[in-house]
Amino acid sequence: MSVFGTSRPARSRGKVWAGVAVTATSALLLSACASGETGSGEESQGPRDELALTIGTALPQTGNLAFLGPPEEAGVAYAMSQINEVSGDTGLTLDVVYGDSGDTDNKAYETEIPRLLGEDVSAIIGAASSGTSLQFIDQVVGAGVIQFSPANTSDAFTTYDDNGLYFRTAPSDVLQGEVLGNLIAEDGNQTLGLIVLNDSYGTGLAKYVTEAFEAAGGEVVAAPTYNTGDTTFDAQIGEVLAADPDAIALITFDEVSTMLPSLFGQFPADKLYFVDGNLKNFADQGFPAGALTGAKGTLPGLTIDSISDFTGELDAFLEEEGDAPLEDYSYAAESFDATVLLSLAALAANSTDSADIAAKLIEVSGGEGDGEKCTTYAECAEIIVGGGTADYDGISGPITFDEVGDPTEASIGIYQYAEDNTYAAYEG
Repeated sequence: MSVFGTSRPARSRGKVWAGVAVTATSALLLSACASGETGSGEESQGPRDELALTIGTALPQTGNLAFLGPPEEAGVAYAMSQINEVSGDTGLTLDVVYGDSGDTDNKAYETEIPRLLGEDVSAIIGAASSGTSLQFIDQVVGAGVIQFSPANTSDAFTTYDDNGLYFRTAPSDVLQGEVLGNLIAEDGNQTLGLIVLNDSYGTGLAKYVTEAFEAAGGEVVAAPTYNTGDTTFDAQIGEVLAADPDAIALITFDEVSTMLPSLFGQFPADKLYFVDGNLKNFADQGFPAGALTGAKGTLPGLTIDSISDFTGELDAFLEEEGDAPLEDYSYAAESFDATVLLSLAALAANSTDSADIAAKLIEVSGGEGDGEKCTTYAECAEIIVGGGTADYDGISGPITFDEVGDPTEASIGIYQYAEDNTYAAYEG
């Protein structure tokens, strides 16, 4: 039986990073604030309530990001299992109602969000797509419920009027754009073509890639866009190829699977660049062996190789629950961390009220700088129950929310495709 239940139909405001550089480990770590430490030996806060926390998910089971749904939902389910395993010690139990965000074409969220809100959830984890999240954020926060995305990267959320109820574990595209633009330039490319999804994610990320590439001395020679729901891309591909760029960055979602065959044989694979919205393993797509060899891409979060213990445990959990192991792990860690943070905030607030939980999310992430470091839900919960302040450092990184719910510490992994059309951490 699936860990996700029988119903599987299913980015806040902050700082701009500067001085970005890619490290030798192919990940970028940017710390905007430091956390102090205090002991957990403070006096108990008094009697604690038995807390029954319910959260919903609006993650992509359908649509142009459906390949992200399985790892994201698995991250939530695995976190829930760990949270409930120690419920006898903490007094908090977690229930998850799974839902489908869909995309802006099929609009699954139009029925799913009301259904989730009707389940009296304290928070909704999702969506993965920034453009999709923007379709229902007003509905969620307007109902006084937290919206917490593991994957939204659009800068639109950094200044969004969200009543203090929007949070994300993924960093703004200001960061990914700078890393990718610099990577393309450092690879010796002087001209760049882009194919861009025409939504807040695509155009925002394209803007920051362009700024970084041009600041490094390069020139963007073509940047055609397309819309969600489009099924043919001959015009965009033709425009980019006609500009004869040294490199092409594909700022898309899964429409890339349709675009790539038209590029094979016409453009060198090692001059193609992917982003988090389309970086996936293509081994089962029927592409010729070596079709993508040398292509690179970026994905927010620590490199998958560096969290192999977590991904191994996640697959073992899925197997125990009767589910197949994952083919991609994009945003699984961020989804796991979102679930843990919401539960820790509820525990710290001694409440399942959305506003009370939101008021504690910065604290439990270390954003107030006075917590004791901890790296598991059980460890952090013990600190909180003992009357202390927990500072959770997650699987996806330290996180550390600023005053508007954006993570101030983040990593960007760089990956490269091999002969079998699957990607691994770039060793360059």
